Amino acid sequence: MRTALTHPAVAILELDSVAAGISTADAMVKKAPIAVIKAGTVHPGHYLILVAGSVAAVQEAHEEGLEQGGSWLTDQVLLPDVHPQVIGAALGDRRGLSAEALAVVECRSVPSLLRAADAAVKATEVSIARIRLADDLGGRAFLLLDGLVADVEAADELCREVIPQRFLLQTTVIPRLDTTLKSLLNEGTNFAACANFQPEGAEIHAAG
Repeated sequence: MRTALTHPAVAILELDSVAAGISTADAMVKKAPIAVIKAGTVHPGHYLILVAGSVAAVQEAHEEGLEQGGSWLTDQVLLPDVHPQVIGAALGDRRGLSAEALAVVECRSVPSLLRAADAAVKATEVSIARIRLADDLGGRAFLLLDGLVADVEAADELCREVIPQRFLLQTTVIPRLDTTLKSLLNEGTNFAACANFQPEGAEIHAAG
């Protein structure tokens, strides 16, 4: 399902305190006429705030968030010219993998991951298939990018440059993703919800 959001700017703040996070979100909403806010707890006991809207409103809210969050901020990003794919994926959009190559980018910070995603889709011919943010990941975040091999490799390298070393976990490029794994990933990335897939050419053993 695709969102219809086309807001030009987005800011994301991650705080290491639920109480500080709620008070920061309150101050941000009161400070500027933002169009969208999504906020709540994420693993591991952090509070994540996403605001979107006009550049002026988001910049004002972001400045207020930095002041109010203070030492509780673990990471933050302001994207005044955010790519539509980034805000859509951050709010839950999913897109099927369809190209020949896949990059997986994994880090310890939601804001840093979204900064890298924005840079990658602006600078290379890749598409965002999925972004998962913190929940059920122990606070980690990851990104799936697909495209032609050269573009995916360039996007992977750019993400490694953009994400601060203290937050970067791992990235990988798969030049020719197996068709069964592609179908599996298109269904989702959570093990508990994953359907059973039988790879082509699988050995079948009858019971008994």
